[in-house]
Amino acid sequence: MRFVLRLLLSIAVALCVGFGLSYYALTDGRLFGAREIGPWISWPDVGAPSPNPYTRGHLTRDGALQLGRSEGLQFIATTDSAGGPLDLACTYRLDGRVPVSAFWTLAAVNADWVNLSASPTQPAIRSSEVVRDTSGALRVSVGTRLSPYTWLELAGSGAFSLVLTLYDTTALSGSASADLSLPTITRGDCA
Repeated sequence: MRFVLRLLLSIAVALCVGFGLSYYALTDGRLFGAREIGPWISWPDVGAPSPNPYTRGHLTRDGALQLGRSEGLQFIATTDSAGGPLDLACTYRLDGRVPVSAFWTLAAVNADWVNLSASPTQPAIRSSEVVRDTSGALRVSVGTRLSPYTWLELAGSGAFSLVLTLYDTTALSGSASADLSLPTITRGDCA
């Protein structure tokens, strides 16, 4: 009887560990193909002709149409730079530089990938519309309340993600520098 109980316990532990690691690899993936730069996460092999197995699993689980490698690269942030989750009750400020690209867009989406922009005519901020400081770094405010600098006005409540899409870029392609940086996300006041 002990043998059967130990065997069942071993099988249960093996299944939990196996499924748990698989779930982690396909959702978070920082150790399995995703690249993390500050709060931003990207899957650089997502548009490759033959992505690694973890990226294939992520693509299958996600089920979204992705950009090809030569078309662009998408970075997603679900937390601010301090590690706190992004919440529509708070305002946020993005400061810094974006890697070299032909152009880029910044949008906010909820868990179902519904755009949260309050303006139906402007669902995202484009690189040509951004106010920059004297050093050329961008300053973007994100939230439901009016804020200084370039403002991405959002509507709704709850958690959200920021999606930074770089078009025609060499970021994370091997030909770009290893010290790639993306804008920081700083939490402002909360309602």
